[in-house]
Amino acid sequence: MASDGEVLLSLSDYRVNFPTARGDVQAVRGIDLEVRRGEMLAVVGESGSGKSVTFLGLMGLLPPSTKISGSAKLLGTELVGANTKKVRRMCGNDIAMIFQDPLSALNPVQRIVVQITEMLQSHQEISKADAMKRTVELLDMVGIPQPDERAKQYPHEFSGGMRQRVMIAMAIANNPKVLIADEPTTALDVTVQAQILELLQQVQKELGAAVVLITHDLGVVARVADRVQVMYAGRVVERGELMPLFDHPSHPYTRGLMASLPMEDGQRLKPIQGAPPNMLQPPKGCAFHARCDFATEACTGDIPELRPFGDLETACVRVNELSEVPS
Repeated sequence: MASDGEVLLSLSDYRVNFPTARGDVQAVRGIDLEVRRGEMLAVVGESGSGKSVTFLGLMGLLPPSTKISGSAKLLGTELVGANTKKVRRMCGNDIAMIFQDPLSALNPVQRIVVQITEMLQSHQEISKADAMKRTVELLDMVGIPQPDERAKQYPHEFSGGMRQRVMIAMAIANNPKVLIADEPTTALDVTVQAQILELLQQVQKELGAAVVLITHDLGVVARVADRVQVMYAGRVVERGELMPLFDHPSHPYTRGLMASLPMEDGQRLKPIQGAPPNMLQPPKGCAFHARCDFATEACTGDIPELRPFGDLETACVRVNELSEVPS
C-alpha cells in the first residue's frame, strides 16, 4: 500500500538538456515528482524516456556541460544550482543509487572491503577497524554467505546476483533516506531477480527509506511498486497507484506497454509501432502522437498536461473519449 509519509524528494518543472553542436538534446522536459517515506515508486518507460537521466542529474553524475533547471529538493534542501560539495555530501548519505551494471560500477582492482569501507569513512567519523566490521555486517545483511571471507575478494569473483547484492550493501552503508535502484534486475535470471526484489523490499522496511525503482519491466513493477510514474520523451504521461494503473490504464502509451506484456492465455504480443522521437527536435503537442493509434489533429497542438482522470493523472487530450475504448 502506498505510503502517506513525509515527502523526502520532490521535483518541480525539472529539466535536463545536453548541449551538442546541433542544439540541445531535451532529455527531461519539465517533470514533477514526489517520493514519500516508506514507499516504492516505480518510474517506467522505454530506453531514452529520461528515467535514469532524471536521477543521475540529482546525484551530480552527469557531464559538467549538462544544463539542469527547475527544482529538486531532497529533505527540503535544493539540489539544482547547489555547489558540488553540498551535493556530494548528501549523495551517498541522504540519497544513494544502485546502478544497472555492478561490474562497471564497482572498481575491478579493489577488494570489496576496501570499496565499502571507503564509502563509510567518506561520510562518517569511523575508524578503519569499525568500518571493516560494518562492511562484513552489511554483506551479511544483504545475504552474502561467509561475508568475512567474501569481503576480501574482488568484484570479478562474484556472480551477477552477488555483485548486485554488493552494490545494495554499498548503497545502504550510510542509511540513506532515499534509495534509487536503476534497472537493478537487468541481465539476471528470473530466480535471482526475485531475490533482489525481495532484498530491496526488506532493505526499504528496515531502513524506513523511500525507494525509486527505475525500470522498463512492468512485470517487476507489478510485484513491488506502490505507485507508478510512466515517462515518455522526457515527460510524465501517466501516474497513479499500482492497481488502478494496471487495471485501467488511460494513456495510449501506458496501454501499449501493457499490451506488449506476455499473457498467460497465449495471446500474441502487440508491440508499439515506431520508435521514440529525436529529442533534439521533440514533436509538437503530445510526443507520442506519431506512434498512437488514436491520434488526431488535436494531439499536435499544445503539450498535454497531467490532469486527474478517475484514480489516475493522465496527459492525453482525448482521455475522455478513449475511456470508452477497451484497453
